[in-house]
Amino acid sequence: VQLQASGGGLVQAGGSLRLSCAASGNIASINRMAWYRQAPGKQRELVASITSGGSTNLADSVKGRFTISRDNAKTTVYLQLNSLKPEDTAAYYCNVVRRNVATGTFDFFWGQGTQVTVSS
Repeated sequence: VQLQASGGGLVQAGGSLRLSCAASGNIASINRMAWYRQAPGKQRELVASITSGGSTNLADSVKGRFTISRDNAKTTVYLQLNSLKPEDTAAYYCNVVRRNVATGTFDFFWGQGTQVTVSS
C-alpha cells in the first residue's frame, strides 16, 4: 500500500486545515485508516481513526475540533482540523492497517507525513 498525504501548512490559531491521504496499491482488506501526529521531542500519538465499517475514534485532545472521514471508495481519508491551537503543531502521518489474508496478521503502512504549524 502506498500512501500520499497532503494538506498541511502554516495557519494562525483558530484557523482550519484539511488533510488528505490517498491509498493506492493493494488496498483490499484495509481494516482501518488513521491519522497520527508527532511533535518535536514527543512520541507519535493517535489523533483519529476510522474502521472499514465506518466507526470513528478521536483523541480526547481533538474531540469537538477535528473530524475524520473518507471517500465512498474508501481509498482516501480526510482529517478536518478546526479551531487549531499552537499545541496542534506537529507532523501528521497517515496510517493504514490491512489484514494479511494469508497469515491472518495485520500489516501497517505509513505515509510520508505532512507538517501542520499553528502560530499563536
